[in-house]
Amino acid sequence: MTASPVVLYPPDEDGGRRVQVAGEILGVAYNLSDVTVFMQEEGLQGWDEGDVARTELIEWRGGGPDVWSR
Repeated sequence: MTASPVVLYPPDEDGGRRVQVAGEILGVAYNLSDVTVFMQEEGLQGWDEGDVARTELIEWRGGGPDVWSR
């Protein structure tokens, strides 16, 4: 996992949030489960939704882990 923060952008009109790691957009998450998959793919296989919601590695823009709509 990179030392660079993970950035989740504000929800779009469909409720998706772009996921960026080390300056690269990895895809769009629609819920915490999706973010968990992205984090696991980046090397944090033991992580669950609670870890994702609590970590300081993620910069939540436009609302925290409970915001998935505009």
